[in-house]
Amino acid sequence: MDSDDSLFFKLVRVVNLTARPFQQRVGRQHQLTLNEWRAMAVLGAHPGYTATQVVEQTGLDKMSVSRALAGLKRARRLQARDDPTDQRRSRLYLTAAGKELFGIVHALGRQREAELFAGVDAAELARFGATLDKLMASVASSAEPID
Repeated sequence: MDSDDSLFFKLVRVVNLTARPFQQRVGRQHQLTLNEWRAMAVLGAHPGYTATQVVEQTGLDKMSVSRALAGLKRARRLQARDDPTDQRRSRLYLTAAGKELFGIVHALGRQREAELFAGVDAAELARFGATLDKLMASVASSAEPID
């Protein structure tokens, strides 16, 4: 199959083409890596998640999430608190500085998303979202990773 026809290749390409401008504009300006942003986005929406839950929500590997969380902690954007129900794990929360940055970058991301999808009508976006949800569910239930 030609890479131009592969849906998987197209998905990867879209991610790469949208990630590059993020790093060039937002990441450099705020000293934030893309994976740190991905972890921050999950924790901004779900305060108190564990590192394992961040792995599950982002689709990143454990090491990438671990590095991202460490970077956020070093920058004082993230704090870990002991889980009162299980002392072996920690719950993760954005600090005040992390919440402030999350608000700024989230707004920029929504603006960029609106620009990217400006030429796509609401019905198409709804179908696309539903298709992506099905694809994510399929990948999550699959025993083997996609190559």
